[in-house]
Amino acid sequence: MRTKLSQFNFKLPQDLIAQYPADYRDESRLMVVHKDSGKIEHKVFKDLLDYYDENDVFVVNNTKVFPARLFGNKEKTGANIEVFLLRELNPKARLWDVLVDPARKIRVGNKLYFKDEKGKQSLVAEVIDNTTSRGRTIRFFFDGTDEEFKKEIWRLGKTPLPKYIKRELQPIDVERYQTIFAKEVGAVAAPTAGLHFSKEMLKKAELKGISFAEITLHVGLGTFRNIEVEDLSKHKMDAEYYHIPEQAAKNVNKSWDAGGKNCVVGTTCMRAIESAVSATGTLKESSGWTNLFIFPPYEFFIGNSMVTNFHLPKSSLYIMVCAFGGKELIEDAYQEAIKEKYRFYSYGDAMLIV
Repeated sequence: MRTKLSQFNFKLPQDLIAQYPADYRDESRLMVVHKDSGKIEHKVFKDLLDYYDENDVFVVNNTKVFPARLFGNKEKTGANIEVFLLRELNPKARLWDVLVDPARKIRVGNKLYFKDEKGKQSLVAEVIDNTTSRGRTIRFFFDGTDEEFKKEIWRLGKTPLPKYIKRELQPIDVERYQTIFAKEVGAVAAPTAGLHFSKEMLKKAELKGISFAEITLHVGLGTFRNIEVEDLSKHKMDAEYYHIPEQAAKNVNKSWDAGGKNCVVGTTCMRAIESAVSATGTLKESSGWTNLFIFPPYEFFIGNSMVTNFHLPKSSLYIMVCAFGGKELIEDAYQEAIKEKYRFYSYGDAMLIV
């Protein structure tokens, strides 16, 4: 029987979409959903550690969001344009895949000028190809080293808050739209389930003998792209780069062998580790690009519990959560979340499925 997109729809009140993070990372709300009994508990995120002990491991994504949103002007007309950096194609040639807005005004051959906050011209780019209706390939002109170029991008770029956060970027976002695990630069969106962890929680986890396995999946905008086919078997995810280090694989497999719980923090981590399963069903050291789309029915190999935020109706993220927790149970949990006014999306609250 085919799994259909329309089966994963629900009504979400717009006022439940979080516009700001919680005052403290670990004091967002936490809904705990028990797969075996269907029981639902209402907690605070710092209570997460009560469900784990020695031999257990949290799998976390250490990708770091770079300031991917640039604002500039088109040559001759001076029209304001936004360029959203997606991925670097060729560091030596300074070629990038980007999204542009307004797309209808930006054509192959156009020069784009980017200034700093003082109005001084800093970077120039040329549009060299069309990729999609909004997508372009651009080449930056810059005389310095690669390191100097990257510093210039970080100086000019803005934190790429999602469009559904309908307010101006604020200083708090520079810190709070990164997880405390963030090390490996390459994401254009935060792995949001990890945003709730605080340094205090890490220390308490260490005292309990809980370990962490850091993996990398550079989150791209494709994760959030609308699914436009009714038959989910025909949906194609955009590929995202991932890396499972040897030590992370060892930590996860050691926990599994000892009868511990592997808690996968976020849908990005789940996609990465499920893309790196060995022939014996264990996690293996691995790197590459994954376009894995997880939808029911699906047999999970690695994680036996999961932390995730509350997601958009009919999104690949919500569909994956339904695959992990069971569609009916997750539907009930989401209705409970709406009733109890949990906060949704990137800066929203969290759910633990055990």
